[in-house]
Amino acid sequence: MTNDIYGPFPGSPEFLDALTEGQRARYEQLGTNLDVVERRISDACAAAGRARDEVKLVVVTKTYPAEDTALLAALGVTDVAENRDQDAAPKAELCGNLPLAWHFVGQLQTNKVRSVVRYANHVHSVDRLRLVGSLSAAVGASGRPELGCLVQVALEKEHGEGEGRAGVAPADVEALAEAIADAPGLRLDGVMTVAPLAGPLAGDPARAFGRLAEIATAVRAAHPAATMVSAGMSGDLEQAVAAGATHVRVGTAVLGVRSPLG
Repeated sequence: MTNDIYGPFPGSPEFLDALTEGQRARYEQLGTNLDVVERRISDACAAAGRARDEVKLVVVTKTYPAEDTALLAALGVTDVAENRDQDAAPKAELCGNLPLAWHFVGQLQTNKVRSVVRYANHVHSVDRLRLVGSLSAAVGASGRPELGCLVQVALEKEHGEGEGRAGVAPADVEALAEAIADAPGLRLDGVMTVAPLAGPLAGDPARAFGRLAEIATAVRAAHPAATMVSAGMSGDLEQAVAAGATHVRVGTAVLGVRSPLG
């Protein structure tokens, strides 16, 4: 693929002319999948009595090539997510001219922080005080104005489960949110969760996301600008929207199930 499709005008006639036959087929496939996901989100919003513009689709592009990200931008996607810096950093650099917001959603090690702050608009996976300090220091050193951060909540830890899973227990959310809000260069955006795999909420995303909504409400009471609620993926986005999610993270339903890159 030529660099023409990574230019600042995705979807233009010049962009479409640059596509090979295989790339055009992928473009059409992604467009069809996006239409299906868009209908699901719109229907879920209607069922919940919410306006469609209250929910942002974040397409999780992890393991898929940069050219898919360029095609998604051409199709009108504005937000993409990655979970590994070693994949995200080169992809974000290649797609740097595209009108995209980048979300880091994976477990973040402190030795990757300096790289992540170079491209991420939001880090959804803040789950410990040490990471808050590292992010704050990296933002200060980078010269960027601020970085949006979400507290990752591990709902199963409320019931003594999920010891090795990323995220903090609900009881610890308030303290971590305060630390983010007080850290120079960081902006507390809200909360994030993944449907639990253990405990009484496992297999019941409606209840799980309802619990996250309660936690989000408590965070907003202390920090009114922390309005983001990141929840829901390909299999449970409807339950997330019903519970008040503002951002749904969808990968498979858009990109399909295929052999991904390493």
